[in-house]
Amino acid sequence: MNIGLVRRGYSATGGAEAYLKRFAQALLASGQDCTLFTSADWPAKEWPGTRIATVPGSNPVAFANALEKARAATPCDYLFSLERLWACDAYRAGDGVHRAWLKRRDRMEPSWKRWTRGLNPKHRQLLALEARLFSSEGAGIVIANCRMVKEEIVREYGYPAERIHVVYNGLPVSNAPSAELRAQTRAQLGLAASDYVMLFAGSGWERKGLATAIQAVQQLNAACRPLLLVAGKGSGYQPSERVRFLGPVRQMAACYAAADLFVLPTLYDPFSNACLEALAAGLPVMTTAANGFSEILQPGIEGEVLEDPMDSAALARAMKAWSDPARRDTIRPRLLELEANLRNTLAAIGQ
Repeated sequence: MNIGLVRRGYSATGGAEAYLKRFAQALLASGQDCTLFTSADWPAKEWPGTRIATVPGSNPVAFANALEKARAATPCDYLFSLERLWACDAYRAGDGVHRAWLKRRDRMEPSWKRWTRGLNPKHRQLLALEARLFSSEGAGIVIANCRMVKEEIVREYGYPAERIHVVYNGLPVSNAPSAELRAQTRAQLGLAASDYVMLFAGSGWERKGLATAIQAVQQLNAACRPLLLVAGKGSGYQPSERVRFLGPVRQMAACYAAADLFVLPTLYDPFSNACLEALAAGLPVMTTAANGFSEILQPGIEGEVLEDPMDSAALARAMKAWSDPARRDTIRPRLLELEANLRNTLAAIGQ
């Protein structure tokens, strides 16, 4: 079979891009063929498949319309999309449910922001595509990367639950950081062995909850020498004695090695790959119930799950509770065991 795979846009550090490349390699290894339908910015050298079909479109609807024409010019036996389209054989809802995300934002933002957002055509386009995709004429099946997203699709659009399959994100190569890498990275960053280092990673800082993380670290006692490292691209925040911005980081292994704790108080995240990577590095994770990753985490044992993404006081208490190095050292083998169990489960279902 020739499987058509769809993704608009390209990011060298994107989780969807990494997923698609792994998926294409698996298809080729099993004797299948695959074609990538994507925008012009995807580098040909970054695609392991045999063909790339360039699809124009400066916005979501224009891309979806152009894809209908591209399918006619480049036929495929099965269309598997990571992008919202008018229709496809299978849709992976890795970006979550836009209508549900907007409702979350409405509860957290002033009314004037809701009004200005309503004028943005991008939101109207995504909602129109979603409504069609989750209708009887849209996606044949849906793959959600957590139960939270599955429940949102059923609740918001009435899509049949039996046609939604929950498959958690695949894991990176397991590689627990060495003591040598930790010491080397801390030395490069000018950190003492006793500094309590928390790591935040991701772009889209407003949605990922960076403001809450910064507020929380400012509430910690100076005696534990707290520092928040921020990896990723964004603006609107200034470095301080307790907050250091690293910029975009392509190789995150050194950051995970230097950290004691991973922090992502996200307002909405279908399933954070950064949290998975932190888990694979043996770091306790502080996140929220609005992150699908929280479904595999036992609060108080492997990290913490906040109900309110904007509750910086609760996050500060969680940070303080995990500031004891002995507690973190004790839990590390359990975290690596959890990562191994999840990896084996995904391998058993072909993920």
